[in-house]
Amino acid sequence: MQKLTNKEEEIMHILWKLEKAFVKEVMAEISEEQPHYNTLSTIVRNLEEKGFVSHHAFGNTHQYFPIVSKEEYRKRFMNTAIDTYFNSSYKNMVSLFAKEEKISAEELREILEMIENDNSKK
Repeated sequence: MQKLTNKEEEIMHILWKLEKAFVKEVMAEISEEQPHYNTLSTIVRNLEEKGFVSHHAFGNTHQYFPIVSKEEYRKRFMNTAIDTYFNSSYKNMVSLFAKEEKISAEELREILEMIENDNSKK
């Protein structure tokens, strides 16, 4: 699965939210710096070529829908990021968040509790 550009990711988030949409409906969801209609149409077609979306044809117009779930993409993206930036170590990732005070000790305790509960169910 290819990494998407920032703009492609933005469009995918809209399609995940809407579940199916025509290009004009995607355009209506873009709040900042709307691209030209043809540019947006090209981005959506690129997403289709990359295997992220498909479409139903209604005459000359197409209604697009995601074929890669947000969860599937998130897992792939996170695994790649952790491999690339944290030497495949989730511990290194979590410690960075702790050092930068992005996660509290209480949240870490909650995570440990979740892990322990999941492990006790196995």
